[in-house]
Amino acid sequence: MSADIAKSTQGNADETRFKRVLLKISGEALMGDQGFGLHPPTVARIAQEVKTVHDMGVEICMVIGGGNIFRGLQGSAQGMERTTADYMGMLATVMNALGMQAALEELGVFTRVISAIPMDQVCEPYIRRRAVRHLEKQRVCIFAAGTGNPYFTTDTAATLRANEMSCEAIFKGTKVDGVYDKDPVKHEDAVRFDTVSYDEVLQKRLGVMDASAIALARDNNLPIIVFSLDEPGGFRGILAGKGTFTRVQG
Repeated sequence: MSADIAKSTQGNADETRFKRVLLKISGEALMGDQGFGLHPPTVARIAQEVKTVHDMGVEICMVIGGGNIFRGLQGSAQGMERTTADYMGMLATVMNALGMQAALEELGVFTRVISAIPMDQVCEPYIRRRAVRHLEKQRVCIFAAGTGNPYFTTDTAATLRANEMSCEAIFKGTKVDGVYDKDPVKHEDAVRFDTVSYDEVLQKRLGVMDASAIALARDNNLPIIVFSLDEPGGFRGILAGKGTFTRVQG
């Protein structure tokens, strides 16, 4: 287990190395087995995972993809103009963020949805200093609408926001417990990495995040922790020094 991961399993941020983190999950993670849209029990389960870490005193921000509703690249591939398709994908991330906000606040966790595209009637506009203040007040911040620009993925948005918020790591929740040399679903002999460098991820095209996100993390020495979002207690467990994961670092 990496010495950079926390030692203790009890109650507050003094007992974990990480004081502030960003959790990145895909939109598909919210749809459960139904194949499209939001699956409320799945959203509630993920919200409970976030709450357990929030209860440790860790400051949490989130970025959620929109692929369960609309993916800009797919729209573009089907003949839609790329910029329009990407904006539609950004709006999908706002819908997911509002769904997660509702689930977290049902658990008593104060949450703010902060959009890169102003839509004041449903969420806050992105203002960095205000977002930092929310985190300092132990509110979960969900950053929506990507970077506000087409041609950038939510992976890149997550890395950008994590740097702007001075997060100490990005936690990338996936369906598998780390980064493998090949798809472990298709290949029984796939090997999981305990640690892997940013450059290896880029050179071997390991699919952790897109290239611009990995390069931005590398240039700012921001570690990426890849873990299974389907493992109950996995998010808290890694912060408490347990569990299986891959650390992407320099």
